[in-house]
Amino acid sequence: MRRPRPWHVGAGAAAAAAAAALAAGAGGQAPDPILSAAVIYSSLLVLLAIGLTLTYMTTRVPNFAHASSATIGVYAALVVSRVWEASPYLSIPLAFAVAGATSLTLYTLVLRPLIRKRASQAIQMISTLAFDLVLIAALNIAADHIVRAYQVTAREFTLRSYDAQVGDLPAVLFVAPVAIAGIVVTLHLVLKRTRFGIAMRATIENPDLSSVVGINVRRVYGVSWFLGGGLAGVAGALMSLWFQGDPGLGALLIPSIFAASIVGGFMSIYGAIAGGALVGLAEILGTRWLAGELGSWVIAYRPLVPLAFIAATLMLAPRGLAGVDWRALGRRLHVARA
Repeated sequence: MRRPRPWHVGAGAAAAAAAAALAAGAGGQAPDPILSAAVIYSSLLVLLAIGLTLTYMTTRVPNFAHASSATIGVYAALVVSRVWEASPYLSIPLAFAVAGATSLTLYTLVLRPLIRKRASQAIQMISTLAFDLVLIAALNIAADHIVRAYQVTAREFTLRSYDAQVGDLPAVLFVAPVAIAGIVVTLHLVLKRTRFGIAMRATIENPDLSSVVGINVRRVYGVSWFLGGGLAGVAGALMSLWFQGDPGLGALLIPSIFAASIVGGFMSIYGAIAGGALVGLAEILGTRWLAGELGSWVIAYRPLVPLAFIAATLMLAPRGLAGVDWRALGRRLHVARA
């Protein structure tokens, strides 16, 4: 039995999300809002997990400010749609650029000096948390300014009414999973067939040796952090079309993002895709199923779902899905059934 490649796992997760979106809208009828939320949320969680994994693979620093990059995307969509009165989808390039630049600033001004001084991983991790607190404060200031200057709601808002329609369905239901597929293919081609991808993989394996052979390690790290933050910004811009936006959104997202990356293996972009889809669908559909079986009180405990994934993964498969020997697992299951 041939062992599934991470690329196949990731592409399969993206295809499954796209198929779910199409199935949700089959017959031209409005789908169950819970199913729509599951498809959209899991798709965007995949983007967030890819971004976090991309930054961790290079510097080995868990970025606790990553979720706030998504919040930047949310507010980019708010400004474009309500202040500039344009389509929120036009905010995607702006969200990518601003969130990416913010993430690059974190790496350049905070992490790189600490790396140069050989600070421990714990100190670098705490520095990202401190940067996140600054970002949250800046987002709160920006929200207050938008309210005063433009008289629009900038807290606990959604942009659903600004979304385009595909028949009777919101466009984001299709855009989100299609974005996954496009980004998966693009990243695969970049990592496997470009000079930057080769340099990045070499830097991940051995940064010291890569530097000796002429690879600009700092540039590779900087580009990786810019891309990671940019993907989070794109996810945030799309998230505003279905979910509620607020300056404190990042604090709600960060457990799920880390759970998705840890389930995927934290060192595998393709694993992050599978992990994001799994955690996202479990959060929405799993909570709904439990609420139907046990009562609506279960909904309040939805934040425990990603924490349960983190605990289970660290205990049962510390290297995540990417580290599982699927061939050996298949043999064991075959023997158990015999």
